[in-house]
Amino acid sequence: MKYKRSKQRQRLLELLGQTEIHPSADWLYQKLKKEFPSLSMGTVYRNLSILVEQKRIQKLPFGSTHDRYEAIKSPHYHLVCEHCGSVQDFTMSEYSEINKSAQKMSGFHISHHRIDFFGTCEKCQSKHNKSKGV
Repeated sequence: MKYKRSKQRQRLLELLGQTEIHPSADWLYQKLKKEFPSLSMGTVYRNLSILVEQKRIQKLPFGSTHDRYEAIKSPHYHLVCEHCGSVQDFTMSEYSEINKSAQKMSGFHISHHRIDFFGTCEKCQSKHNKSKGV
């Protein structure tokens, strides 16, 4: 579907391209509200949906209360802290053979895959160790 050009949508895309924190819609709303005083959360969600549909950004549902978003970059994985909820990009050799294996085993046409690693970030590990006196 073709959409009219939108200043809010363009700024959302720019903001996502400038950050590495994988923000929620609420974070994006708070950042853009100063620039667009009449902006609503509905407008943010609608424009995020359009950008996802256009494959310009990626929606990252991590099972938390809020989905996260990122500008589409080169293939990469994510590190997700189960304590503080932080999400970090993690670059390592992409395991492209997994697509072929999954397709062969399932008969399903595989276009891509997503792998997320869950655990405890260094900051939370440090806090935990300090609280234990380590």
